[in-house]
Amino acid sequence: MERTKAILVDITKCIGCRSCEQACKEVHGFPAASEPKLSPTNLTVIEEHKDKFVRKMCNHCEEPACASACLVGALKKTALGPVTYDGSKCIGCRYCLVACPFSVPRYEWTKLMPFVKKCDMCSARQEKGQPPACVEACPTGASTVGWRDEILEEAERRILGGGYVKHIYGSEEAGGTSVFFISDVPFEDLGFAAPPKQAMPMLTANALGDVPTVVLVGGSLLSGLYWITQRREAVARAEGNVAFPRKHFNDNDNKNDSERS
Repeated sequence: MERTKAILVDITKCIGCRSCEQACKEVHGFPAASEPKLSPTNLTVIEEHKDKFVRKMCNHCEEPACASACLVGALKKTALGPVTYDGSKCIGCRYCLVACPFSVPRYEWTKLMPFVKKCDMCSARQEKGQPPACVEACPTGASTVGWRDEILEEAERRILGGGYVKHIYGSEEAGGTSVFFISDVPFEDLGFAAPPKQAMPMLTANALGDVPTVVLVGGSLLSGLYWITQRREAVARAEGNVAFPRKHFNDNDNKNDSERS
């Protein structure tokens, strides 16, 4: 089996300096202003819970539900470990937002040609042998990167040393992830989701097993055709062929995404 990379976040070592946030923003060319939650311009964030600084980002599931839900393969798990997104394939269905058990992907609601945004674990940097920007910027070693099996061994070694909750978050959640967390405070007290241990695509497959193929394929085609039409109109507006923008989605969609944020 091919080895993959993983990140270990040790919550006991995080001092809340937000160097990881700023490094992520810099490498992606996002505005430097700090943001309190994950957003299309804030792909990793430091939240405060129980006097602890807790980093949130994409967990890069071993069997990502977002990729399983994507109709066109815009999201995929790479051989090295990161779950990446290809905007050129995206049809804007937003199924990935619903499928993610950790509520990570964000949508560019305010843009004329919106896309999904999420951490890609600096996939391009890792392919060059460089660490993710957030890990490189961490001054305390609260975030480290390495081969997944070795990162898990390191997490287990620290836990056995005492002072930690006896669980590695991400080792079982949603079938396992490529981002692990260890903490001296129960994860449920730090705002962590509690998804099933079974991989989410497995649950999805079971749930959809009895749905007629014609319904799924037909719905997918209609959704794709609708979004392609919207994209073409958006391009025309961007080129100045249409005088004013038109909403693609209703206010309830915006409200629901805002509440998830």
